Amino acid sequence: MVNEQKIEKPVLKDDVCFMQTQDYNNQEDWNWVDSNTNTVKPDIDRPANYYEASLSPWTGFPELQHDLECDIVVIGGGLLGVSTALHLSESNVDTILLEKNRIGSAASGRNGGQLTPGLARWEAESIIENFSYDEACRLWRFTSVESMDLIKSIGERYALELDMHRGHLTAAIHPGHLSALTQGADARKHLGDESVSILGPYEIKEHVKSDLYSGGALDAIGGQVHPLALARGMAYGFIKNGGSIYENAEVLHIDETPKGVLVRTAQGTVLAKKGVILAVHHATFKLLSDINSTIPFYSYVGVTHPIEGGHKSLLPSLYPIYDTQLQIDYFRPVRKERILFGGQGTGMRWNQEKVNEYLTGRLKAVFSHRDDIKFDFVWSGTTDLTLNGAVDCRKIGETTPIYAVHGWSGHGIAQTVRIGKAIRDDILKNNDDFEMLTSIEHRSILLGRQLSPLAIPLAKSLLSIGNIITPGKMISF
Repeated sequence: MVNEQKIEKPVLKDDVCFMQTQDYNNQEDWNWVDSNTNTVKPDIDRPANYYEASLSPWTGFPELQHDLECDIVVIGGGLLGVSTALHLSESNVDTILLEKNRIGSAASGRNGGQLTPGLARWEAESIIENFSYDEACRLWRFTSVESMDLIKSIGERYALELDMHRGHLTAAIHPGHLSALTQGADARKHLGDESVSILGPYEIKEHVKSDLYSGGALDAIGGQVHPLALARGMAYGFIKNGGSIYENAEVLHIDETPKGVLVRTAQGTVLAKKGVILAVHHATFKLLSDINSTIPFYSYVGVTHPIEGGHKSLLPSLYPIYDTQLQIDYFRPVRKERILFGGQGTGMRWNQEKVNEYLTGRLKAVFSHRDDIKFDFVWSGTTDLTLNGAVDCRKIGETTPIYAVHGWSGHGIAQTVRIGKAIRDDILKNNDDFEMLTSIEHRSILLGRQLSPLAIPLAKSLLSIGNIITPGKMISF
């Protein structure tokens, strides 16, 4: 591949710089910063979220201005897209990546940054129920050790700063939830994974200074990462290997032709002679109208100002945490003694004021002995879920393959990266890892996108009633 595009390696700052976002205006999700804290540039009208504000400025890539040809076109510059492009470039496959906004500007660069094993909402028990023992062991390893190790190896290969750390804690809201966590650990052990330790009510306080939890499960495989640094870092590697990226290049249509798949944007076209990867998350239906297996929903994340006494005063072991309440809280330490805190899943996007109030209330519920913690950053994100809880992986096309992956249900940073490698391997016929993923059956959701503003609140209300009746049964949304 011959490419003259240049890119600098993303660099993590010691702390944030309140600044205007470099994303384009077509981003639906919003960012908010505290005007009292933001003393340097109080007139910011389109602020950067925490992840963008904690990275070096991103010079970005040009728009597509003419017609091109290549072997593979990747549509979408999130974690799946840049991982697939990176792995293809490492095998010298002529690849072009098209992104409608900026690299990592959507869910891949706006999530909570927690690394947990599993295939979306499928954990070990679900995998055991749906695969033979040998295949279940293989899929679990794919979604756990292989996924985490792949991120680590990419960081080492390209000398990337990712703020990646291992270890993850699931905190039990109710004593009865420990039974479900123990059962999950047993299922993992059945698949050859002995990395989970069950903690009692005294042990968990060694990791989180809160009276809210009755115990938990400590997972040595999971962890945390700076997701936008990961997305930009893989894009950096792709360019260093000779790949080409075009931003602000929204794909409007794809057409199968005798010569390959023709990918159309407003500015130009790209003919993909050997394959196309749709890495557009919840927007797959816009390009493949017959695929409607997901419902969109919205989630919210905030980052606090520096914690007095440091984040070790609240999270001594510095592990990221999920809890087991119906509407989960998740939180983890980030640079400069700040804490990232997120949660909630809604059918309609909430505004900044409502989200700030919600997250502040949840933060105080977890750390009830502290009333001095406030948010410097809050933002929204868009994701999607499937009926069965597993990610939907597909391969279609009569002559030129078209790959599509969507329905992550708010989980799966590491697995998304691993699937990018699996797509490369499928194109090169190295193995059948991707075929294993496509064997999971998914049902279409009739009018799912139209009904999600009603369906998600209704589902949560019904689950809440069940939670009241049987509080010891672990149900999380």
